[in-house]
Amino acid sequence: MQLPSRIRLRPTRILLTLASLVLVGCLQATEISPSRPLPEFSHRASDQWINSVPLSIQDLRGKVLLVDVWTFECWNCYRSFPWLNALEQKFSGEPLQLIGIHSPEFDRERKISSVRAKAVEFKLRHPIMIDNDMRYWRALDNHYWPAYYLVDRKGRIRYRFVGETHENSKQAKAIEAAIRSLLAEPA
Repeated sequence: MQLPSRIRLRPTRILLTLASLVLVGCLQATEISPSRPLPEFSHRASDQWINSVPLSIQDLRGKVLLVDVWTFECWNCYRSFPWLNALEQKFSGEPLQLIGIHSPEFDRERKISSVRAKAVEFKLRHPIMIDNDMRYWRALDNHYWPAYYLVDRKGRIRYRFVGETHENSKQAKAIEAAIRSLLAEPA
């Protein structure tokens, strides 16, 4: 059966439409409602953390958290690091803490020395937890690289943003506005 030409779907149009929907979806925040507690960090050994001793959620109470889920072979993650570093500088002196969660997509990304080298290469100075068994990824019910979770001062996940982010982009501005709103809330 053939559809009339006026409603015939062309593969190119379908692909462009789907790509547009994916792109738009990645540039929007998902407000987590009702909010839920940030899961406790799943790795406690000192060799499973970079730039920090092992942290707990209790250690970070009273701070707004930006949790960045990434992996070192993800180009979208790489291209977001300059914005992430600028964001950290922009909010220095504020009770905002960035936490990286390195959740590998491929077996070769499980090598901790390689993750450490990438952290140095990209000038990532915030704490990074190595999530080689993807336990934290699953606890977050995450599905994306990069994914950013904004957590309020009481330890509740309030927003999730997905996708590559650049300084002064629509997504960066939305994340920064959400951070400011969470910083303005009482501890």
